[in-house]
Amino acid sequence: MPAADFQGSPASHTSRSFLSLRRDQVHSMDSNDSTNQSQGLETFQRHVADFLADLSSASSGDLLSLSWVQKLLDVFLVCQEEFRALLSGKKEELNRQPMNRLVNEYFDRSVKALDVCNAIRDGIEQIRQWQMQLEILLCALDGQKSLGEGQFRRAKRALIDLAIGMLDEKESNSVVSQRNRSFGRSGVNRENRSMENHRSLSWSVSRSWSAARQLQAIGNNIIAPRPNEILATNGLAVAAYTMNYVLYFVIWALVAAIPCQDRGLQTHFHVARQFIWAGPILSLHEKILEESKKRDRRNSTGLLREIHEIEKCARHMNALIDSVNLPLNDEKEDEVRQRVKEVKIVYEAIKESLNPMERQVREVFHRIVRSRTECLDSMGRASTS
Repeated sequence: MPAADFQGSPASHTSRSFLSLRRDQVHSMDSNDSTNQSQGLETFQRHVADFLADLSSASSGDLLSLSWVQKLLDVFLVCQEEFRALLSGKKEELNRQPMNRLVNEYFDRSVKALDVCNAIRDGIEQIRQWQMQLEILLCALDGQKSLGEGQFRRAKRALIDLAIGMLDEKESNSVVSQRNRSFGRSGVNRENRSMENHRSLSWSVSRSWSAARQLQAIGNNIIAPRPNEILATNGLAVAAYTMNYVLYFVIWALVAAIPCQDRGLQTHFHVARQFIWAGPILSLHEKILEESKKRDRRNSTGLLREIHEIEKCARHMNALIDSVNLPLNDEKEDEVRQRVKEVKIVYEAIKESLNPMERQVREVFHRIVRSRTECLDSMGRASTS
């Protein structure tokens, strides 16, 4: 599925128009001859800087939201396509050193990114499970003429299952008792059974797999090209370095946002500051790290804005249900219905954007595979001709 076919949330339409404009320019790059290569490389650098600056300009309320992650993935797809266009028709250059080594290093990193894409899709499935618990809560409390014990009991069970589902596997042994207290004093046995069911879900990566170690492997030895390498490759070494960092940042940001096995985020971006995209990428890195250090985000399963909203709504709703005395007076009923509206807003936002984002992750996976196959096949044909 081409990137242009993705349908994001309304909040991302402005950025999509910007990206679509850049996409239209990719095809003209395919026919550039060597005299225009320098201009093409400069254009690529400028586009990367513009895309990252656009992501960095997001408000605090939009940063790391589902719509922002969709824009992030779209940026990768466009940059990957522009990089492919720069390499197109450069068979001889790609088979000479150091370009052969640089291209192979990029595709080695991109293969490591495929495992992260699989893990991210597992994380998306986790969010979908939490969405189902919100739906159960809404079925119990939304649109009911009267609210009684049965509806509140069903809503409470959904909140308990939601709380257990959101426990990070690494922290489960130490956090379960604390979460049981914060989400209610009863239902411990039921929660333990729910945890067992949750852990039995099928995962795309092994239990020993670590996102932190994978990020470290992707980020190792991304070194700015030396002047002689730039000269020997007619500047293509700069494009390879740029694309390596685009890949590294996008994968790191995905791991930061989406629930993922062993999500260590303390990575360093040693970007050479002479590149025009260095400022925006370092700014984004700093903003996301600052978000992860906020007190209410430190123990979150993911920095995605909607995950934070789920946690907040669940806390408020749980406290409210614990304070309910039946029959409800008018004031308490109004408060319950207002909290239900808040839950519904979060539920609808996830319902609207989660599936499109999953399709984009799948497209990133397939685009990496196709680009690697096409480029290595081209290099192989050139070396044997």
